[in-house]
Amino acid sequence: MTSHVQLDPPDPPSTADDKAGFDLNLSHGHRDLVQAVAFNAYGDRCATGAVDGKIRVFNRHKDGIWRVCDNWTAHGGEIFELQWLPPTVYPNLLASLGIDGRFKLWCEDPSAAPGRRFSPGSRSTTPGKPAFETRSTRAPFRSFSLKHNDDTRQTHLALLTTEGRLVIYENDQPETLSEWTLIDQFDVGPKPPRGVELSFRVRFDPNPDPCYNALRAGAPIDSLALVVAAMHSVKIYRSREDVITAPYGVPQAQREFYLAADITSVVPHRGLVRDVAWAPGNVRGYDTIATACQDGFVRVFRVETPFDEEDGKSWATADIAKREGQPATPELPNPPHSATPPEKHHPPHHQSGLSASLAKSDGVGGERLPSGQPGQVVHTVKEVAKLDGHRTPVWRVDFDDDGQILGSTGDDGKLVFYRQTPRGSWAKSSELGMLKMKMATPS
Repeated sequence: MTSHVQLDPPDPPSTADDKAGFDLNLSHGHRDLVQAVAFNAYGDRCATGAVDGKIRVFNRHKDGIWRVCDNWTAHGGEIFELQWLPPTVYPNLLASLGIDGRFKLWCEDPSAAPGRRFSPGSRSTTPGKPAFETRSTRAPFRSFSLKHNDDTRQTHLALLTTEGRLVIYENDQPETLSEWTLIDQFDVGPKPPRGVELSFRVRFDPNPDPCYNALRAGAPIDSLALVVAAMHSVKIYRSREDVITAPYGVPQAQREFYLAADITSVVPHRGLVRDVAWAPGNVRGYDTIATACQDGFVRVFRVETPFDEEDGKSWATADIAKREGQPATPELPNPPHSATPPEKHHPPHHQSGLSASLAKSDGVGGERLPSGQPGQVVHTVKEVAKLDGHRTPVWRVDFDDDGQILGSTGDDGKLVFYRQTPRGSWAKSSELGMLKMKMATPS
């Protein structure tokens, strides 16, 4: 190590070297504004989506240089979101959603030549052929989220429309994601009036299992959770197994989502919620959620699950399994405002398979308030930070893989990082002014 330091030239790098390194990092190759960026779990693949509807995939090689792997027209216009499925799913899959309201899955062909890995036979002016594609007949999709469970080999897909309707699908064959099963759909809020600016976002809980306090309170170990930002509201939904009776008399278990917490009933947002993020690392016994708002604030919330500490239940696997079938009657600490009494939101628990399907498809259940059915737990929400590092509308927010660092971007063109302190609060740690770096680049 010492000899290496002595061999380094004492003079700073030349201007040419600085420019080469800078261009290498920022020359994405798009001819239009880049709207979406996604890295895979290993950090060695990056996908970018532009306003012109094109996707470019880059691979990081052993020499540290990023090189283009594929480039194709994926949508007829602006690309809103991109997401990689885990690298454990082979071949690699990339999901995209465009302004046309179409959700698409792109499957890589590792044996194909560079430039035709994800869109075989496509041309630069015509959209490539995806492995899977869907769209809503009622209203275009505006946001999506994917979650894959390596143990059960199940993949879940959540899609949110511009009318505030949430649709959740399930697939148990990750290698051939061409067939999906609808497990639930409902409205997360009132339909926005025409002519107003829209803002919708949905994100699955990235943790493999619910936090141990939620399990202690009675949440099923395979419970799904997601956070939804619809216009000015932010809500958390969680799933439970609902046993219904099929028309031929055989009981069947189906997933049903219910409202577990209404964050905006605790802390109102004074603007459109542009983005929402769920932090990994729920081994601490609670969950952390952050929101990016048009009012210029990044808010961080601590989501806890209260439970009875004197009920005599243990953490044994058998006891946890028993608790999944025991009734729980939690009370909503901060019930959302609703003009309809909660009891009118829920159909009877025992119903036929046909009536249950009709109830879900028609959005019956309103806000899906908790009704004390088995497997339902209610979370409490506390605002732990209100960060104004941008002082302009905030557009994006996300956590690192440990849930200890939070990043945000806004209208000021800055990337701001916040770090969680040992006391649990959040403080600004660094700031990157991307526009200033560009202006300082030698010509």
